[in-house]
Amino acid sequence: MTQTPRTAAEADLAFMRSIVEGRTTGRSTLTMGVAYLAGGLLYGLQCLFHVGQATGVIAWPDLANLIFVASITLAFLIVLAWAVREDRKAGPSAPLVTRTLNAAFSGAGMANLAIIIVFGVGSARDQDFAVWLYYPAMIFALQAAAWYVAWHLKKAPWMLATSIGGWLTAVGLGVLVREPVAYLMLCTAALFLLFAGPGAIMVRDALKSRQVGA
Repeated sequence: MTQTPRTAAEADLAFMRSIVEGRTTGRSTLTMGVAYLAGGLLYGLQCLFHVGQATGVIAWPDLANLIFVASITLAFLIVLAWAVREDRKAGPSAPLVTRTLNAAFSGAGMANLAIIIVFGVGSARDQDFAVWLYYPAMIFALQAAAWYVAWHLKKAPWMLATSIGGWLTAVGLGVLVREPVAYLMLCTAALFLLFAGPGAIMVRDALKSRQVGA
């Protein structure tokens, strides 16, 4: 039977709610949680490393600094690849789940790319590195908006807290771009709390869902 526009819209809304509430068994649930958890921990560690540099506690040679920073990104990619492989073992996703998640990640990637270009070009043109530092602030603002939508769908208190924290972090980073130590300390705390924290919750829920479905 062909769905009417109204029933199709209702089905789509119900499906989106099920994604946020974790009732689907798609591949992305564990992957997203691991990405948040690993990204928060690894890049939080990197920011903490830069705090040490800014305060004079860490004074490594340039090559050692480059190796450390590159290792952070490499470690993140390795963890993400493992998570994707593990999710594939859980079975194939429904086509609608796949299309929805692909669209969501593509949309976020397009927004991030635009922000990188805008602030990267502006920083290079004006010869002012502080302009580039507005980029992380915008990322936290986008994350705050995404978590606010998630909270409206599920009403989970931790999602609202993450959204408010992201909003406050975005404003704080924007104000502190000329204060490197305070900027880095805020960014470090936000990565641990607002990325690694939600990531740990998503990983826990994804693993619990697998145990129930086993």
